[in-house]
Amino acid sequence: MLKLEIVTPERRVIDTEADSVTVPTASGEAGILANHAPLISALKPGILAYAVKGKTEELAISTGFVEVSDNQVSILTDVAESAEEVDAAQAKADREEAEKELAANATAEAEANAAIRDRIDLANARISLAAD
Repeated sequence: MLKLEIVTPERRVIDTEADSVTVPTASGEAGILANHAPLISALKPGILAYAVKGKTEELAISTGFVEVSDNQVSILTDVAESAEEVDAAQAKADREEAEKELAANATAEAEANAAIRDRIDLANARISLAAD
């Protein structure tokens, strides 16, 4: 069993026991089970999933960090929203705005557009979560 804690600057989103956690990291999805090796990684925007007694819950998260140590998974992120909290229309508007901004900055270096791509990825995660 894992102790899962998800915190944003505004609130503690989750503080529960979980059987497993899957997070979108900078190097790909990471699946975390009990007795996982210690880990610290940057998060990328996407869907975080966790299982409690066979039931899977999902959250749309933005950038941040995950730390795994001694069966504790601590996640610090700017945004963590459940499907019920997502405003799909706003997420679509956010994606369109970010895509326009990305198109306007098409000649900029990839690093300069990383924050815009993160906004698009978060909007896509929010839209996907709301559609489920």
